[in-house]
Amino acid sequence: MKDVCLRFEKLPVSQSFVNIVNMHPRCTALLMTLALTAPDPDDAGLIYGGKEAVPHSRPYMVLVLRNMPSGKTKTCGGFLLSENFVMTAAHCNASSYKVILGLHDYNLKDNTETIPVKETFIREDYDYETLSNDLMLLKLSYNAKLGSHVRPIALAGPKDAAPHSCSVTGWGRSKKHPSGMTPVLMEVDVTLSTDCETEEFYCCLGSDGMGMGDSGGPLVCEDGKAHGVVSHVFPKEEKIEQLFAKIPKHKDWIDFTMNAV
Repeated sequence: MKDVCLRFEKLPVSQSFVNIVNMHPRCTALLMTLALTAPDPDDAGLIYGGKEAVPHSRPYMVLVLRNMPSGKTKTCGGFLLSENFVMTAAHCNASSYKVILGLHDYNLKDNTETIPVKETFIREDYDYETLSNDLMLLKLSYNAKLGSHVRPIALAGPKDAAPHSCSVTGWGRSKKHPSGMTPVLMEVDVTLSTDCETEEFYCCLGSDGMGMGDSGGPLVCEDGKAHGVVSHVFPKEEKIEQLFAKIPKHKDWIDFTMNAV
């Protein structure tokens, strides 16, 4: 099982997940995580079928720089909840972190702010194997400077209407940049499906949407609120399920954690 999982890391992105998962189901969580977390800042993922976002039209977006025990730096997406809290995915855990705020073009950081992370809060019931409860809060070392390019996003709660038409954003590979990080923020519209929704996850079907390196970014829906956290993809027969951890399910935990520290 270990050898097969390791060999998967060397497969091309276009390689089908399905046969490997069926042969070695215990590899599933690793495969799903590898599908969405990037090995380094120059391989930060892709938004399939997307387009460049209008610069700074999503001021809540955060690029999370993850310092790994190996000494390498990996990336995840994230989004600003307040002056000093960022939300990302639990499987984006690392030894330490920094976040870049106010970013649109990765090559133009003059007007951005980079802040170290002081403390992390992973859902206590996060399950590495199933990736259920895949949420993590990052408390910043000091308050971010809010403005037109840096602004928190509101979170959906249990009483909000069920989402349907949403969008996902992130930095990474695209048709124009197939071998490395797309320097600008990309976005893509997705339609959620109740056919694959679970108690834990919102879901959409198809090839357009999130990809490697987009983990931790927000699922923003028609009301302008963040309803989900980009978690993982899962192959099912001939379809690809894209799964987002449900924020309303965890809203009480989010509020309690942010108010308690």
